[in-house]
Amino acid sequence: MSQHEFIYDLDLTMQPVKGRLSFNKSGQIKSSIDNKTQLTMTADELSEASVIPGVGCGLIIAKMNDESEILLCRFTMTAMKAAGEFCKVINFYAQTKEYVEPEEHEDILCEKCGRPMVEGMSVCLFCYNKMGVLKRALDLMRPFASKLIPAELFLALSSLMYLLVPLFSRILIDDYLKPMTGTFQQIALLAVAMFLARALGEVIFILSSRVFNAASIQYSNHIRNLAYEKIQKLSMNSLSKRTPGDLIRRVMEDTATIREFVSDGGRWAVEQMIVFVVVFVILIFTDPQLTLLVFLPVPIVSIALSRFWRFIHIRYERQWRKNSKAQSILHDIIKGIRTVKSFGKEEVEIQKFSKATGELAQISSENEATWALLFPLMTFFTGIGEFLVLYFGGHKILDGNLSFGILVQFTMYITYIYAPLRWFVSFPRWLANAMTSMVKIFEILDEEPDIASIPNPKNVPVKGSLSFEGVTFGYKSYEPVLKGINFDIKPGEMIGIVGRSGAGKSTMINLIMRLYDPGQGRITINGVDIKDMDPEHLHENIGVVFQDTFLFAGSIYDNILYAKPDAAPSEVIAAAKAANAHDFIMQTSDGYNTIIGENGHSISGGERQRLAIARAIIKNPSILILDEATSSLDVETESIIQDSLNRIVQGRTTIAIAHRLSTLRNADRLIVLENGKIAEHGTHIELLKKRGIYYNLVMAQRKTTKIVEVN
Repeated sequence: MSQHEFIYDLDLTMQPVKGRLSFNKSGQIKSSIDNKTQLTMTADELSEASVIPGVGCGLIIAKMNDESEILLCRFTMTAMKAAGEFCKVINFYAQTKEYVEPEEHEDILCEKCGRPMVEGMSVCLFCYNKMGVLKRALDLMRPFASKLIPAELFLALSSLMYLLVPLFSRILIDDYLKPMTGTFQQIALLAVAMFLARALGEVIFILSSRVFNAASIQYSNHIRNLAYEKIQKLSMNSLSKRTPGDLIRRVMEDTATIREFVSDGGRWAVEQMIVFVVVFVILIFTDPQLTLLVFLPVPIVSIALSRFWRFIHIRYERQWRKNSKAQSILHDIIKGIRTVKSFGKEEVEIQKFSKATGELAQISSENEATWALLFPLMTFFTGIGEFLVLYFGGHKILDGNLSFGILVQFTMYITYIYAPLRWFVSFPRWLANAMTSMVKIFEILDEEPDIASIPNPKNVPVKGSLSFEGVTFGYKSYEPVLKGINFDIKPGEMIGIVGRSGAGKSTMINLIMRLYDPGQGRITINGVDIKDMDPEHLHENIGVVFQDTFLFAGSIYDNILYAKPDAAPSEVIAAAKAANAHDFIMQTSDGYNTIIGENGHSISGGERQRLAIARAIIKNPSILILDEATSSLDVETESIIQDSLNRIVQGRTTIAIAHRLSTLRNADRLIVLENGKIAEHGTHIELLKKRGIYYNLVMAQRKTTKIVEVN
């Protein structure tokens, strides 16, 4: 590709146009509307191209070398992502004088049908291969086939036992009752035979159901574990596109839906088909004409089912989304219940949840109403053949062309014919619901993780040498958080990262831990790109204490041990002492065995943070990351922990972000971020002497501290 193009649809006055913004290998930028050139310039003239989200539209702005700005184009919000990719190409050229091809991204519209894709999904629910999805679901059953197949055969056998009853009824009527030649013993024998056939069928059915249900539970559990395992391997970028409620529903409820379909829908589908074929053969050999009357309504019902299927699965997909939304809201409300109560927002949250559940109830009611209308109509048309058989069969009996016993047998077998047909009328409902869940599960299983292990990783010993080389990154391509970051950290150095809120401090930490990968540039440890390392090896050598401390429901001992499961009790205690947590632990009811509840709700914020520090320390990592590690501590406790941290950081590379800048004064160097770029770097004293951004931050914090002390 000799040039990269961005198609925009608004002119500078917000009027609809067909515009084109192009950038070629020579660094030339050209804007044209209807093939008429509007503007030309070179990338050498600008320092940065950026996308600005506006109200109802987006803008591409070129910031020139002389600090002036030029508006290149306007566009509707649907082109926001493409605009971001266009700016990335220009900015990379401005920094390196190299032209690179942009990353390819899937369109938000389905390439096949042109319909919008469901947010958080890469599969079009209108165009996916339904037979392929079913085949894949069946392929996952293979490990359980040794139980499922015999159970299915026994289920069919139990149904075949029931089919003996109409045969015995015909013999009883035609051979014994009608001619009045049967004896009591003969009639009793036939009655016992019918009873035994029915009883044996019930016994076989019970045994079959027990085996089938056990196997189907194992099958759904297998899929659930596959989905959970895959979610654990997905990158933060992938996970952030989905809500917690969405993920929980996929792992728990969708797998349960699949299990219900397999254990009920799939099992009965096979059984009903076998019964249908056997009864059809019996009827066709008994009386072909009456058999034709039985199946007369089937084509009408089949056509209706095919049309019904076209929209019913879309309806259930909408119901799935409404359910997922309600669950996400519920998850957030329960997780943040303390915040909700502290701000007195209970009624607001009640209304929010009521609105979501109301929407779910509405779509569910509409689906049920649709089903309640269509199901009786289709079952009615299906049963028309029964009336035809009685009418024409009665004429045959009166004409002497048919025995009464055969007509009774026919009417009894009609039940076995129409029961599968009526069951298949309801099958699309089950299938639509199950197919939606299958697609959701398989979409997770098929997603390629952004961050994955490579075949031959370079797992070099991590000694603490770390470098950022031209790193640019944004959670959205058109909103870069870090821009062209370059710096080196020597083994054993302590580096402090400083900057205003939103400057990119935590983003830098996320990149070091490889929770995300840079859009441009690379991060190396000991000269090796961390992309070439196995993620597990990287994380084993990095200890981290996040600003938002998270503890698992369980004991204090287990939470510290989480970072190093094979650690000895003495190591756990040593880590707790280093984090100044041992004393408060021993004051709890059960010491290290004290259960602290979900996210440590039974202990204070400062105590939670000390446990998090102990959890990071026990790994004895080569690189230690402190992301606001003392933010929840009072001044006295922070001073004690700071002394502990000063001992811990010796001999290991430490990267620290701190809210209180005074805690970073002992850092070997400080990096000051401003608008995603390194604005200043140096020691605490050097930066104060510069009287720049860092100096202003320190002065502002000191002023705030004095105000607090006075009050």
